[in-house]
Amino acid sequence: MNNVTYLFLRRMRLPLVLVILLYTISVFGLAIVPGVDDAGHPTEGMGLFNAFYVISYTATTIGFGELPHPYSAGQRMWMTVSIYLTVTGWSYAVVTVVGLLQEPAFQNALRQGRYARKIRRLREPFYIVCGVGETGTLVCRGLDRLGKRFVVVDSDETRIEHIKLEGFRADPATMTADASQPANLLGAGLMSPHCRGVMALAVDDITNRAIAVTARLLRPGLMVMARVGDANTDNTMGAFGGDMVTNPFERFSTYLALAVARPQRYRLGQILTGFPGDDLPELHHPPRGHWIMCGYGRFGHGVREALTKAGNEVTVIDRLHYGEEGVDVEGTGTDSGSLKKAGIADAVGIVAGNASDLKNLAIALIARDLKPDIFVVTRQNQISNSTLFEAFRDDLCMQPSRIVAREFLSLITTPLQARFRHEIRNASEKWSAELAEALSYLNGGYIPELWGVTIDSEEAGAVVEAINDEHWVNVGHLLVDPYDHDKPASALVLMVVRGDGGAILPTTGYQLEVGDQLLIAGSREAAHRMELVMNNINVLHYVRTGREAGGGWIWHRMRAGKRWWIKLRARRHGH
Repeated sequence: MNNVTYLFLRRMRLPLVLVILLYTISVFGLAIVPGVDDAGHPTEGMGLFNAFYVISYTATTIGFGELPHPYSAGQRMWMTVSIYLTVTGWSYAVVTVVGLLQEPAFQNALRQGRYARKIRRLREPFYIVCGVGETGTLVCRGLDRLGKRFVVVDSDETRIEHIKLEGFRADPATMTADASQPANLLGAGLMSPHCRGVMALAVDDITNRAIAVTARLLRPGLMVMARVGDANTDNTMGAFGGDMVTNPFERFSTYLALAVARPQRYRLGQILTGFPGDDLPELHHPPRGHWIMCGYGRFGHGVREALTKAGNEVTVIDRLHYGEEGVDVEGTGTDSGSLKKAGIADAVGIVAGNASDLKNLAIALIARDLKPDIFVVTRQNQISNSTLFEAFRDDLCMQPSRIVAREFLSLITTPLQARFRHEIRNASEKWSAELAEALSYLNGGYIPELWGVTIDSEEAGAVVEAINDEHWVNVGHLLVDPYDHDKPASALVLMVVRGDGGAILPTTGYQLEVGDQLLIAGSREAAHRMELVMNNINVLHYVRTGREAGGGWIWHRMRAGKRWWIKLRARRHGH
């Protein structure tokens, strides 16, 4: 509230000084003007206290009358002057206050004050989302679905108002400010012990880089994620970069090349990074051969390079960059002439990669008219145009905002996922297809949940206790339904990390140790049931043996104490 106090005092300095001066003159004057008593005899002035009392109620137009005695002519004359002086003074002050309240700077200071108080009251983990365009909004929706709190910073008042209209379960704290300024990031709760990460999703790369640098310098070790649109910006992030720097154009170029070369592994990656509960992605088979690329901006460069490396021939159509190396045909692709010059008759696929959704749809429509069986890849820039793209039914659609949102949310929810995807980067098509098929059954035909668990006393207390008591616990025990021993859980352990090693898709007999980290996929119900197995010693005993164990928490504490005493006596006896 320092800004509010400063603005108030600066704007109200003259009105307050004027009011104090006028009240002082009125009070001192009335205090020394002679009066009369009840008999009409002259008396001395009423004194400072009585004068202050009279001026106080008179200046506020309350008007108790002439107290304690009827006034003399001099006192009435002075009271008349005082009334006009004081009423004029405080009226001027009130008008100034009204004007101050309407000033945008003062209103913004009030909002920042409310925002700061809301941040200070947060007592649970939260993330700072800088920029709430389409990507930022998707990230906020994903965080809300995951039950995670977040605060929003954006310099655009319209976007802030729009995010307030989203039906989030908990109203996020919002701040209209430039997130690239360190003071604003600090005000957003950067130094709060409950802050778990910063996401830089502003429109331009310079702002995102400034956010990443500020967060990295002020909070070393804090998770920082930044979106960039220029490969040069990505390369210059350097040591000040975030834990994840995502370029959606380069990322999709890699995905497209992967879809051409290894469609099963591409589909597996889409399942692993998809939003839980969404429809499973279809299996795409982009053909190899001659491709046409319409548009040679940042996206076009990446696509051409990726397709060429995958062994395809690429013809580029562009008007703005015609004459540059790599551009073969001058045009936009929205006319049949330029497409024919590019060799659409012999092409197996076309990529409509302009910054305009309508232009991309026009290219796709003309290409389909010229060659109905051509594989069409479109770039969708605005989520609001989803209805148009669904009506066209392209073969593969690139949505930059959705790519970034998926990458960021996957890093937040399952940090082990990045390691898992790195470990399976050379997986065969058969292995990828089998795993994708297994994952498709875990959540009722929808994209499954992914979560991580560490075998420690906080997340798996019962498992730790069983291991310490020399009772083996393996992966298969976690995959048993805690309510029916003969029924498997709707979950799959994808990876176990143990130090620098571990196992990918461990067998059911893989024995767990304290400190192991597990990456698991399944339904939300399976996650809740597995949590019960890991933290309830009776339930764990049931899934391990198929028999129910009696006794409550006190009984098991007594047993644990007895075992500890026996071990202690044995060690003493050995010495």
